[in-house]
Amino acid sequence: MSLGAAALPAQVGERVCLSPDKQIEVRAGTAKQPGAPSALVYTVRYRGKPVIAESALALEVLRQQPLGADVRIVKAGNSSGEENYTLPHGKASAVRHRYNALTVEAREAGGLERRMAVEFRVFDDGVAFRYHVPAQPAIRELQLARERSEFRLAREGTAWPLLLNGYRTSYEDNYVALPASAIKPEQLVALPFLAEVPGAAWVAILEADLENYAGMYLARAGRGLAFESRLAPRADRPDVAVVRQTPMATPWRVIQIAGEAARLIESNLVTTLSPPSRIADTSWIRPGKTSWTWWSGDLAKDVAFKPGMNTNTLKHYIDFSAEAGLEYALIDEGWSTNNARGQGDLREIKEGVDLPGILAHARNKGVKVWLWAHWEGVDRHMDEVFANFEKWGVAGVKIDFMDRDDQWMVGFYHRAAEAAARHKLLLDFHGACKPTGLSRTWPNVLTYEGGMGLEYLKWSARVTAEHNTHLAFTRLLAGPFDYTPGGFHNVAPAEFTPRFVEPMVPHTRAHQLALFVILESAFVMLADYPGAYRGQKELEFLKAVPAAWDETRGIAGRPGEYAVVARRRGQDWFVGGITNGNAREIELPLDFLPAGSFTAQVYTDAADAPKTTLLAARQVTRASKLGVKMAPAGGFAAVLRAAR
Repeated sequence: MSLGAAALPAQVGERVCLSPDKQIEVRAGTAKQPGAPSALVYTVRYRGKPVIAESALALEVLRQQPLGADVRIVKAGNSSGEENYTLPHGKASAVRHRYNALTVEAREAGGLERRMAVEFRVFDDGVAFRYHVPAQPAIRELQLARERSEFRLAREGTAWPLLLNGYRTSYEDNYVALPASAIKPEQLVALPFLAEVPGAAWVAILEADLENYAGMYLARAGRGLAFESRLAPRADRPDVAVVRQTPMATPWRVIQIAGEAARLIESNLVTTLSPPSRIADTSWIRPGKTSWTWWSGDLAKDVAFKPGMNTNTLKHYIDFSAEAGLEYALIDEGWSTNNARGQGDLREIKEGVDLPGILAHARNKGVKVWLWAHWEGVDRHMDEVFANFEKWGVAGVKIDFMDRDDQWMVGFYHRAAEAAARHKLLLDFHGACKPTGLSRTWPNVLTYEGGMGLEYLKWSARVTAEHNTHLAFTRLLAGPFDYTPGGFHNVAPAEFTPRFVEPMVPHTRAHQLALFVILESAFVMLADYPGAYRGQKELEFLKAVPAAWDETRGIAGRPGEYAVVARRRGQDWFVGGITNGNAREIELPLDFLPAGSFTAQVYTDAADAPKTTLLAARQVTRASKLGVKMAPAGGFAAVLRAAR
């Protein structure tokens, strides 16, 4: 984007941009605060009601006054566009996303007369904006101390923040519900950030297209309802967050907007705002499900060998993958000398693990193998390690313990994705930041952690049914989540005890089944040990449920209470519903179905839940309603197939 250097023209007035359906309105202009110069500001309305009140837009450059805090708008232009694309995996396989755009170009009223622009895109499901800083004598290298993007909620309402202790984070914590103004200014808020603006809309703040930049967080500014962006500082230079040559553009700052919380679940804004695939041939990228030894504690019962991180146990889990029709088997930490502290070498196989024999066994069974790796071990020998994995026939790599998203570490994500693609390796970023659309650009990235999943039940009681209902409206809005569902040792919350081997889950079995629909991930663990699934009727649902989707519908729910999601693969629809610690009865509308008759197979909580489910079949149409009862910490799961 080019901003001319002609003499400063007259101020351009406030400009307006509407979404294609005219339900969302963005206004951008300047505003003069008492005792302060004119600042660049914007507002957002939904269906005529304020959602984001007047909010400032500025970049704080090291040793200079903030860029955007004393400006005149010298040019503004409206345009429109449409994104049409396909995805190998995600909540939709084909996306058509129309938008109207507004770009405002600004120049400082005095001093260095530095220039910048803010580009807005207004979709039917939200708003996004990003900054452009052109090349100019005063800013050849942008040293960004802070980004000061403001999001001022129009009314007090409930918010659901994930509050963090600092920027070195795995995002593994519980969401809390509290009035937006109760968030303390010193508290760091992770993205996605969800808030209700009562009487107007639900909003979620995210980011997209994070590349060569620092990850964004929020902090409440002052006493009001304004939340301001914060950027993860560089490890080598804590006084700055980003160092970039100009011209440059920031990542997109995304505001999802919907009249109902469940409709946020359907949005594809994060992928739409990310660059298209950089992999020309994606035919080798296969979403799928996997067995996994780690969560169960390398458990195997009634076997002739001693379970552990050893050859016989790993073959046992591979055999289960083959039996259950799972595409993959994941071998976690312990197969190499590289360990959870990043020491050792991913080129050295640990004694007791016959990796060549294990890989040969998997090939004979038609199962592909993933290997765990600490990110430091990957970074030390990336090309050699990935070349070895390709030569061995490894399908994918679970890279762990990054726990950062400063500018350098964001670069690591991209370098690892690109290098893995060269060697036809799939990736799972565990111990990671939240996703920001990288899976569209590098679709070999199947999933991320970036949240608190089932693993925490090995040492705590924190992954409650209420927590799971929060995830549907918060973390999952950003993209795929490696939560690792499928715990089949189900107990009532009052009977739950954390333990490392054969962990319990304080949710019903129907709740766990539903998570395979509620959660989006193109690489999905069946986290429990093989014997937990063998002979169980619910295994048929786990065999059938896909790892990638053609369409997603948010049906109903409220964070912390319950969530119902429907997803389609081909002509089949899968529906999952979960509730918090309260029993709940709902009538599920089926108007998302096309015309015709469908056979619904429904797994619900049995009277003696949590361990058992009832399986019932009935004929339904899009005019039907499905009555469902959920036990405390319960749920339901359904498959709807066109009647033949």
